This record gives sequence, C-alpha cells and structure tokens, in this order.
Amino acid sequence: MSGHSKWSTIKRKKEKTDNARAKVFTKIGREIAVVVREGGPDPASNSKLKEVIAKAKANNVPNDNIERIIKKAAGEGDDKKYEEIVYEGYGPKGIAVIVEALTDNRNRTAGDVRHYFDKYGGNMGQSGSVSFMFTKQGVIVLEQEGIDEEKLMEDALEAGATDFLTDDGIYEIRTDQYDCGAVSSALADKGYTFLSADVAYIPSNYVTLDNPDDITAMAKMLEMFEDNDDIQGVWHNWENADDAE
Repeated sequence: MSGHSKWSTIKRKKEKTDNARAKVFTKIGREIAVVVREGGPDPASNSKLKEVIAKAKANNVPNDNIERIIKKAAGEGDDKKYEEIVYEGYGPKGIAVIVEALTDNRNRTAGDVRHYFDKYGGNMGQSGSVSFMFTKQGVIVLEQEGIDEEKLMEDALEAGATDFLTDDGIYEIRTDQYDCGAVSSALADKGYTFLSADVAYIPSNYVTLDNPDDITAMAKMLEMFEDNDDIQGVWHNWENADDAE
C-alpha cells in the first residue's frame, strides 16, 4: 500500500507562497457559499457542506473565515449564481489537462480557458476527450515529520482509505472520491493536520516534456489557470512539472 507519488509534489509546490494560499482561501470560500445555498448552513444536515468545511480546515482556512462565509451565504449576501463546469484539453505535446471551474459567467470563463490553452500551444477539447485518462479520487496530504507511518496507515485504513503512498517527506492517503471528507474528518479528530485534502483527478500515465520551450509554455499555462478566480482546480499528466519550479 505504498509507492511513489508525483501528484503530492506538484500539489505541494503549487501552494508554497502566501499569494497562492490566499487564492486557495478565495476559491474554497466560493465553494462553501455554493453548497450553503444548495443545502443550507448546517453541516449536520448538509453533507456537502461538511465535506467542504473539512477541506477548508485541511487547507488551513481559519474557522472565523469559514463561519463568516457560511453566515453571508445563508443570508443571501451575495446574489451571484454559480455553476460548476469541467473543461478538458491538451497542453504542449499532448499533455492532458482537466480544469474545474465555479463561475457566475459561463461565457467569460470558457473564453479565458480557451485563451490559455491556445496561447501556450495547446487546445481545448470536447467533454470526455482526456478525462478517460484520469481516475477521480480523494487525496489527503500530510508532512511526514512527527508522524508515525504505521500508526497513520492504520488510522487511515480504519477511516476508509483505499491507498497509502510516501514521497519526499510526504504521506499521501487516497480515498474513494465520495469518502474524502469523511476520512479527513476522522483523521482530524485523531489530531492529524494536513497540507491539503481534496478530490483530484489522478492520471493513469504521465508524459515528459524535453523541449525547454514546451516546459516553459506548460508552466505558464498552469500558472494562468491557477491565477483565475473562476478556476477551482487544474490537473494534468505532466511528468516533470517540478522541473519548471
């Protein structure tokens, strides 16, 4: 139940700056607002809200922020209506890319996504064009320091995890896509803290870029996606993404 994980390294590097963390707070805040409007402000009766709260805490969003967003959404303080959209496409040399958005303006977001693909040598595809190359799973990431590996593995499996990986100072716990919130909550109750906890698209295989221009273009494309407030997450099968850091 262990192995090498490229995804955790990419994810960890993606969130390394204060600016990136602020972006994470903004995007999770939008997600909380949407699920509150859909199912109410009580996590006891709104399972989606409970999962997003667990995700927010795993990403170190302060409790005061979470409570403020819930109260605002419950009071209809923001009348924007958001919809979830998944875009698929290719980066340079056929790198598969999946983009998840939460937007109040479908045309604006679609235009932005298409522009980013086109500008950096890729192209936006049809629904299903690359998603068959990925499996959707829950991914919970913890730093190894101070954590007993065998105890964590035992606790994770008991909570419902499906796999356990290690990689360069990181433990990565995999779950069924619908169990990520429950497993992260169970581990949090045991005192564990996380670098991140979220549902992700895990590629079945990876592609390496050798040309420096392609590497630069792919890195810039991902940066543009991640800087867009409408975009909640970006996943890809680029093998050497960390080389662009």
